[in-house]
Amino acid sequence: MKGPRELLEHEDRWVTAMGKWFPGERTVFRGKDLHRACGRWDWMRLHVFGITGREYNAKEIALLNAIWVDTSYPDPRLWNNRVVALSISARSTGSMALAGALATSEASIYGQGPCIRTMDLLLRARRTTQLGTSVDDFVRQELETHRRVAGYGRPVVGGDERIPHLLARADELEIRSGTFVRLAFRIERALLEGGWKFRMNYAALAAAFCADLGFSPREFYLFTFLAFLAGMVPCSLEAGTAPEGTVFPLGCGRIAYAGPGRRAWERPVEAAVE
Repeated sequence: MKGPRELLEHEDRWVTAMGKWFPGERTVFRGKDLHRACGRWDWMRLHVFGITGREYNAKEIALLNAIWVDTSYPDPRLWNNRVVALSISARSTGSMALAGALATSEASIYGQGPCIRTMDLLLRARRTTQLGTSVDDFVRQELETHRRVAGYGRPVVGGDERIPHLLARADELEIRSGTFVRLAFRIERALLEGGWKFRMNYAALAAAFCADLGFSPREFYLFTFLAFLAGMVPCSLEAGTAPEGTVFPLGCGRIAYAGPGRRAWERPVEAAVE
């Protein structure tokens, strides 16, 4: 912000290259007539076009769709789905529950946080290796600096059941592994051969496919924003049919409490009335 002059320059106007609604006439979406040019597009195609400004072919859109489908888990134990279930159990509205869960999906450990770091890792790995550093040295430096390699390793279990299904879908669509997908597997091999036992997780493969399609980190972030939504809605519906407050109740006896013991509460002495 440069001051009042800049505010005055923008008063009553918005300069846009994204689009505009002409009431009763038409709507422009990134330079295209939304209803005439895009009206028969799949929603995913429109969504990705809105993010990137690029048009992808049907096979590429199908692969991007699979990235979402393969991670749509309707399990309320998952961190963001739990927000939905607990909110609906407390009889919040569906919109508020889903909005809260989508915001929670930006967690630094799960979801979009690792997705962004993974895309950044792959881009840095490519630049570094193009300058002559080996993948093994890059991985070693990454571990020394950050004590982790984004997109590799997974809580609870070692492998990731989503990866073979996404790879199979790519094969069906005849989408060959590009530079970043091959690099993602090369990083995994360096980790395993180096004795760190960190296998690729879903974020690494999804980021690699999107990087091969030309996505920037910000575009990948916006693309993954709704990736968990399809799994959230069933959690919302089921929590809404259960009795209020019955989603994952926890008995007091299961809480490892180490504070003061049971205390006796005394009724306060009432002030004498004169």
